[in-house]
Amino acid sequence: MKSRFKAILIRKDGDNQIVDDVELTPDDLMPGDVTVAVAHSTVNFKDGLALTGRSPVVRKFPMIPGIDLAGTVEESSNPAFKAGDKVVLNGFGLSEAHYGGYSELARVKGDWLVPLPSAFTTAQAMAIGTAGYTAMLCVLALEDAGVTPAKGPVLVTGAAGGVGSVAVALLAKLGFKVIASTGRPEEEAYLKDLGASEIVARAELSGQPRMLGKERWAGAVDSVGSTTLANVISQTMYGGAVAACGLAGGMDLPTSVAPFILRGVSLLGVDSVQMPKPRRVQAWNRLAQDLDIAKLAAMTKTIPLSGVRQAAEDILAGKVRGRLVVEI
Repeated sequence: MKSRFKAILIRKDGDNQIVDDVELTPDDLMPGDVTVAVAHSTVNFKDGLALTGRSPVVRKFPMIPGIDLAGTVEESSNPAFKAGDKVVLNGFGLSEAHYGGYSELARVKGDWLVPLPSAFTTAQAMAIGTAGYTAMLCVLALEDAGVTPAKGPVLVTGAAGGVGSVAVALLAKLGFKVIASTGRPEEEAYLKDLGASEIVARAELSGQPRMLGKERWAGAVDSVGSTTLANVISQTMYGGAVAACGLAGGMDLPTSVAPFILRGVSLLGVDSVQMPKPRRVQAWNRLAQDLDIAKLAAMTKTIPLSGVRQAAEDILAGKVRGRLVVEI
């Protein structure tokens, strides 16, 4: 194990948040029963919020950010893992209350770790990251709610982002007609290459919601929230379901009970942070089965650890297409 390692550290100076490149020792790490040599991390929307301080993601300072990591176990006192095992970790308070993935070493609880499926390298696992893992959780939620390709198309909002890109690719491979909503018309070819059949402009879903609109889709994956989610719900077919996992457009939801009690629409809340381990393992195994690796590569860009600050600004500004992998 390295005696000193590189990391990014967020600290607080009065009301200001400062992000530094630092060198630490293993003794500086937080408690845990597994130490991981981190190979790759990623940049999700939540990472952008944490690094910029625009939302109170970080609850304890100083903090190593990065809500995801993938790497190799160096030391373990947890019986489920041994040195040399490849592992992946999403959420569980990383970057919030526990040191995260923007570090060459991480010490965590083994109960948080998922064995890395043999189908993926650590880089591919972080090309998926929390965004792609959340997209898979949304697909599982829609399946559990009875949404099938035979019942009609499925909408994906924020389709050019991380969650959206993986959701489009997954749903298309599973046989759904995918309608992709984006505010970036220049991404139409990209989204169709991922499997989208139809593109809907963001503006079409951002106006004042009606209590009930025309029935257009049997299900939806929404990472936007607010007015967009309200419009999505109002246009969901009878008995359909919407998996909601994000708040890029806001935390409010200006809707009514009409779609729920007149059309039997289900709103499915999808959390990725505290998801129990069996569902995490199921999601990663399904990703190994149902995600086209070539499409994953097409939506992925790799950056060095030094590039995460700019990436944080870009992802919050809606300038990031697909997924970013961070080489640690």
